Amino acid sequence: MKNRIIALCVLIVIVIGCRKIMPKSPKEDELLDGPIEGLTTQETAQFLKGDVAFNDDVFTPQNGLGPLFVATSCGSCHAGDGKGHPFTTLTRFGQIDSTGNQYFNLGAPQLQNHAIPGYQPETLPSGVGFSKILPPANTGLGFLDAVTDADILAIADPNDTDGDGISGVPNWVFAPSYCQDRPNTIKQSGKYIARFGKKGAAYDLLQQTANAYNQDMGVNSSFEPYDTYTKLEVDPEVSNTTIHDVVFYLKTLKAPVQRNQNDGNVQSGKQIFMALGCDKCHKSQLTTGTSNISALSNKTFYPYTDMLLHDMGSALDDNYTEGSAKTYEWKTPPLWGLGLAKNSQGGSYFLMHDGRATSIEAAILLHGGEAQQSNNNYQNLSESDKQNLIKFLESL
Repeated sequence: MKNRIIALCVLIVIVIGCRKIMPKSPKEDELLDGPIEGLTTQETAQFLKGDVAFNDDVFTPQNGLGPLFVATSCGSCHAGDGKGHPFTTLTRFGQIDSTGNQYFNLGAPQLQNHAIPGYQPETLPSGVGFSKILPPANTGLGFLDAVTDADILAIADPNDTDGDGISGVPNWVFAPSYCQDRPNTIKQSGKYIARFGKKGAAYDLLQQTANAYNQDMGVNSSFEPYDTYTKLEVDPEVSNTTIHDVVFYLKTLKAPVQRNQNDGNVQSGKQIFMALGCDKCHKSQLTTGTSNISALSNKTFYPYTDMLLHDMGSALDDNYTEGSAKTYEWKTPPLWGLGLAKNSQGGSYFLMHDGRATSIEAAILLHGGEAQQSNNNYQNLSESDKQNLIKFLESL
């Protein structure tokens, strides 16, 4: 009996000691990955399959990589489903206006800067316009996907009829034949409102995913069957099931959770954000329409984007574009998750479409065009107001 008591005491000491030395699990608002609430058992199983395919599957020449590629897995560019790093940036080239890309025969639209043994990676053609694209965070994409076309058009103001200097427009594109119309889709001359990518040039997450497999990893599917090296149609190297699992995973990743919402400085910073006019493009609240995923239907969420293209000024004009966007137009990026961006970027900020801004203030000061007045307003703030604004943005 005495030995049992001693053994029990030792066990208790070990458990208590382990609790003290083991790291605590991160809080929900400190993570970008994880599923949305309300998934069924079957949906949760598909989410987990997509999670494995996205984060654990690594391609090699034996299972479909290349021959030309940028990365060997999805997760290598989106660590923890967060933003990418300058080392994982993509290079797009070959289109300077809405007439389309003129360099498909030279590997456009994406530069594949790696190759498997026996092949040569692509090099950028001399004198062509190009843009560096930092991989975006993946969280909350299903909410953005489920916003109706009508709601996006209701926010748009192409002629600036209200005179506030903001004239956001959708990016109208021809959607691939494999994409299905959203409920109550609105078309314009056969084109659709696209909403994913830095220019908002991908119609939906199926197009975004199939393109990523093909253009980023050189892995062909039935959706994008043309080899990036030979330009010939080849047999699928990834199954439709896997593609759909990844799409479902991306659709059902949770939205980032704001932190420190009740902090007085954060609340003050939010008021400053609105007073500067930042909310004219970075709209705090949107609502989803009907979705075939019940957990996404008719939900109010807080992404801080209007999902529209805006003139961002000459400093951000890369002389490259996609779809109907101008070279100086960029889709308003969601600000949710901004404060967690450093977690996947090596502890430092790399912001804007190409990661050139290494602080939130640097990103603000790069805003031109339609955002120039908000930039000017920021520069006129007191130092304490600037600090509160940054605290608010880092809480998102």
